[in-house]
Amino acid sequence: MGGVGHNRRPVAGIDLDLQAESAIFERMEMVVQVPVTPDRSKDSILEEFGGKIEFARELASLTSFGTGGRAKYFLQVHSAEELIGALKAIRKLKIPFFVMAGGTNLLVSDSGFDGLVIKIDIEGIKLTEDTKIECSAGEKLSSLVSFATDHNLTGLEFAAGIPGTVGGAVYGNAGAFGHEIGSVVSELTLIDKSGVIRTEAGEYCRLSYRHSIFKESGEIVISAKFKLQSGNRKEIQHKVDSALARRNERLPVNANTAGSFFKNIPDPAQENGKLAAGRLLEEVGAKELCVGGACVSEKHANIIVNSGRATSKDIRELADILKKRVCDRFGVELQQEVQQLGDF
Repeated sequence: MGGVGHNRRPVAGIDLDLQAESAIFERMEMVVQVPVTPDRSKDSILEEFGGKIEFARELASLTSFGTGGRAKYFLQVHSAEELIGALKAIRKLKIPFFVMAGGTNLLVSDSGFDGLVIKIDIEGIKLTEDTKIECSAGEKLSSLVSFATDHNLTGLEFAAGIPGTVGGAVYGNAGAFGHEIGSVVSELTLIDKSGVIRTEAGEYCRLSYRHSIFKESGEIVISAKFKLQSGNRKEIQHKVDSALARRNERLPVNANTAGSFFKNIPDPAQENGKLAAGRLLEEVGAKELCVGGACVSEKHANIIVNSGRATSKDIRELADILKKRVCDRFGVELQQEVQQLGDF
């Protein structure tokens, strides 16, 4: 196993002394509505954002569904400093904005978003202690799993094959096969509502099923530390391979989908405390349904797939039909796991 300090690349944009004047922002992958000023010229907006902003950026290619319209403005940030600078410009221009992670759990309206989409592309991953990894929010979760495996560290094998970024995984407490990312998060670096970068212990996240404090607090995760255990490389790789095989068996491979569309239902009577939404959807004939180019996967009743010609409207309408069928049959109101952006 590599020793402390053996990095793939440095964790970008972490400066705990860095502060900024108050910024107005809400939560990761949620829209922030602020008073909108009259449209400014492109030149003036470019100037405020250091020339890095894009106009009328299509978003479909940035989401796993592959649907949706354009963002009026679009900005990729590669460091905490860039993010804070963007938030300053947003405050000055009073532009509604949306912070985007990996786009793997997101449905964008066909009409797009009349504001700014900020995509978090802060990358970097390293060992900080023999069994601790620090990973930036923009890293793919798959990269974190591979890094842990390469350094003989166990505890993340369940996450093999889960799409998206580390920031998005922490935000939504991603999980699979009875395990969740929150169980191994030991510390986070985040930007709070005052525009200050600070660190918090893992307990601060208040993680629960597909939920974290960041869905209410307005803080943005910049990086996270993961406390793992030393293990045997062959055994770790076997667990990773088993998780991948299990996912490929149950889930559509290389499909345009956001994975599970609805959350499982809390049920103390079940072995893991939850009733699978897919089981209820199966019983109401979900796998037989399509709306336009949106269809329920033949492999899993809780997964909606873009067959190649779907619109976001198709996906939304299909989800509404599924939700109504379950409610009519079982009296259960399914809660959506996939985030939405724009008007539907």
